[in-house]
Amino acid sequence: MVEKTGADSSFMTIPDSGFMMENGASCLPCTPEEEKKIITDLKNESERNLKEGNLYFVISSSWFQRWERYVGIDVDENLIGNQSSDSRHINGASSAMAERPGPIDNTDIVENGNDSDSKENEMQLRRMLMEGQDYVLVPQGVWEKLHEWYKGGPALPRKMILQGVLQRKFDVEVYPLCLKLTDSRDDSQSTIWLSRKASVTELFQKVCALRGIEQDKARLWDYFNKRKYTQLSASNKSLEESNLQMDQDILLEQVDGRHSSRFGMDSTGNELALVSLEPSRSPLTIAGGPTLSNGHSSSYRSNLYPGSSLSSGLTNMNDGSDAYNSDRKGEKGGLAGLQNLGNTCFMNSALQCLVHTPSLVEYFLKDYSAEINKENPLGMHGELALAFGDLLRKLWSSGRTAIAPRVFKGKLSQFAPQFSGYNQHDSQELLAFLLDGLHEDLNRVKQKPYIEMKDSDGRPDEDVAAECWKNHKARNDSVIVDVCQGQYKSTLVCPVCSKISITFDPFMYLSLPLPSTITRTVTVTVFYGDGSFLPMPFTVSVLKNGFCKDLLLALGTACGLKSDESLMLAEVYENKIYRYLEMPLEPLASIKDDDHLVAFRFQKKVMGNTKLIIFHRWQEKSKSDSHKSGTELFGTPLVTYLRQDQPSGADIETAVSGVLSPFKRISLAKTLVSKENGFNMDDIDEQCSRSNASVGNAELEGTSSTDLSLLLHLTDDRFTTFEAFKKDTLFESGKILRVVLDWTDKEHELYDAVYLKDIPEVHKAGLAAKKTRQEAISLASCLDAFLIEEPLGPDDMWYCPRCKEHRQAIKKLDLWMLPEIIVFHLKRFTYGRYLKNKIDTFVSFPTHNLDLSKYVMSKDGQSYIYELYAISNHYGGLGGGHYTAYAKLIDENRWYHFDDSHVSAVNESDIKTSAAYLLFYKRVRTESKVEAGEASHSHSVS
Repeated sequence: MVEKTGADSSFMTIPDSGFMMENGASCLPCTPEEEKKIITDLKNESERNLKEGNLYFVISSSWFQRWERYVGIDVDENLIGNQSSDSRHINGASSAMAERPGPIDNTDIVENGNDSDSKENEMQLRRMLMEGQDYVLVPQGVWEKLHEWYKGGPALPRKMILQGVLQRKFDVEVYPLCLKLTDSRDDSQSTIWLSRKASVTELFQKVCALRGIEQDKARLWDYFNKRKYTQLSASNKSLEESNLQMDQDILLEQVDGRHSSRFGMDSTGNELALVSLEPSRSPLTIAGGPTLSNGHSSSYRSNLYPGSSLSSGLTNMNDGSDAYNSDRKGEKGGLAGLQNLGNTCFMNSALQCLVHTPSLVEYFLKDYSAEINKENPLGMHGELALAFGDLLRKLWSSGRTAIAPRVFKGKLSQFAPQFSGYNQHDSQELLAFLLDGLHEDLNRVKQKPYIEMKDSDGRPDEDVAAECWKNHKARNDSVIVDVCQGQYKSTLVCPVCSKISITFDPFMYLSLPLPSTITRTVTVTVFYGDGSFLPMPFTVSVLKNGFCKDLLLALGTACGLKSDESLMLAEVYENKIYRYLEMPLEPLASIKDDDHLVAFRFQKKVMGNTKLIIFHRWQEKSKSDSHKSGTELFGTPLVTYLRQDQPSGADIETAVSGVLSPFKRISLAKTLVSKENGFNMDDIDEQCSRSNASVGNAELEGTSSTDLSLLLHLTDDRFTTFEAFKKDTLFESGKILRVVLDWTDKEHELYDAVYLKDIPEVHKAGLAAKKTRQEAISLASCLDAFLIEEPLGPDDMWYCPRCKEHRQAIKKLDLWMLPEIIVFHLKRFTYGRYLKNKIDTFVSFPTHNLDLSKYVMSKDGQSYIYELYAISNHYGGLGGGHYTAYAKLIDENRWYHFDDSHVSAVNESDIKTSAAYLLFYKRVRTESKVEAGEASHSHSVS
């Protein structure tokens, strides 16, 4: 997956079970259908038998997609949305035309893939590959069968591991841990690859075998940044638990009398005390320490200096900074950077914003050990809070040496395996997990009571809101709730019975949509599902970053859609319905300019539960492609519904004849005459419809009881089978029936197919209007878009207690109570089933005096004036990008730019960019509400 920059593509998550496949016996070459069935069965069997240690193999996507096309896995996946709208233009070849792929070729995904001298067991995957896009993972049995059929390679086996502490899940470790070994005896360098789940003992065994040294004479050091940190002792402790990172150094020393001169010396030659350098586990030294009361009441700047009890307790923590060992007492705290441990800029950005949150700094610099909740089953046994608190203290110690957050990342990976590995992720996802994890680790409630939620039942909002917040606090009480959680009012209205449901729910951040002011023109051809009128194209203007619901609304207005009618939007590609755009929140950006859009117009009351899709096939040989005899589809498929409970073959032909009736040449002639002579079109169309129905009935009556007059064949969703049927053939109700109509000379004489073929593209570049300049988007407009009333999506239906059914209710959010710290998440990344997109629009946001009073419904007398103090930025697009942070030192009243290890001062005027992704605001404390209202410099959000 790509950066959202979101989930880690270093792993593939699989459901819980275990399997080792036996080799199949060699056999004669299989047909594509047989290959597909064998591989499908092997995959299914593997997923039923998952267990730790199972082997999976990495295969290049480019080769695997060729094999999928060969066996016919392409059209069906496009119809159900397993491929992106971009890839369908590449992978659209039918299985009947796809050639058998050559040998398996993985050279495009391995390092030195074209180097013929490279040994197969030395080849490693190229970094930053993404599952699905660059490679696929197949079970061992599938690999063995494919290799038996096609040979090739190289083989790239990967083991399945069990991840997570709270929720265990299986992952395939695509990228094992890479460690760079330095042998102090001769300064030679070696590279070692091991699973992060391997034990330190296994590491010792591999190092000793590689370097020819006895294990009892070898010492291994965590040599991160070419500096000795921790002596590694042979044990069952995993490399991940030992905080070893990808591509880091480890040091081998021999301890016999001949090669021990460098033992006990650091990288600069200074003597090291031979004491354990394991991280301290004392809750006093990690979460405790002085209360910092002297001089700390009005400032949260750390008073920690070398030599204090807290400082000495932190010195041994394995995060790679010597900031607390320096004597630079005059340097300010909070200006240390965070080293990038391998695409961890997303984590560093979010962490810098949090560790510069004043109330959290004050909390974690004091003794919070009494609030550690180790028994909470929803928490991380207090370990995540301890790791975060320790990291914050280091960052607020004096000095500016960058810190490597290895201990914190290790704890994070244990409790959130989605952040394991070394691919880019989303800083907002990390923030959400971290805030929730810190809350559960610091929850003051040890035993959560069961509370039954009550409906509002018309009670005053104030009473319901207070009750909901009291219930929430009875189960959730922590510094995160105190500082970061607010409350919003959620109103649901049933569209059928008008039942109103009001709830008050907590929130920790607000995810705001980015409304666009740029429009695009979209052309859609509207067909009538009952065959009452000819298709007609309509061109409408919609917001560029809008959704399908916006297009359907504009289209319904343009075509005069009645209240008892509905539109079904579909995308046509290569004379097939590529997909139905039935998801209202599908981004319009997924619709390309050269696509063809059609909409089928139905009266709701006549829509049956059996959908009939009519495809057209020209029987004669194509002049340009004579080898495609009898299989070439042409024209836009037509869609209608059958109202019969068990439709028959005769019902299908009647429906097909009815849908085709507007295309009859006699109907077209009457239509042209009516236009020329100014006749009433409704009367003419009604007569044409009756005439067409009569002709269709006459055709049916003139046929035998067993044969159909139209040449219709039942087909499947891949057009691989064409089955004849008769009038008395009965079909199961509720299914999707696909029929192919063979057009002969007879049909071409009777019908004019030009209206099926000449479907306009969505947008013609040559007719494009001038680009509209993007107007400024304000934070206020984003808030307005977030709070606007809108219907729930079809996949998010609400169960109406009065109707006793799920309804697509109307939902309205309102802010009821705001927290001390409010985080705005600007939703720059949109994720549809077919497209992922980033919005780089500049959002204007105030740095001072953000007045949210008008958005807050409760009248609690509090001030809702806020000041910006941190920003998480994302630069670049999907699939990568880079995160940085801006943070303000409140005491100094100055902004700084945090770019991983690099920290630099920045002017406040420079922090507003189109890269802003997360905005952190803190409440401005005022003496009274009156003074806040009288502040002449206060302004509303804009």
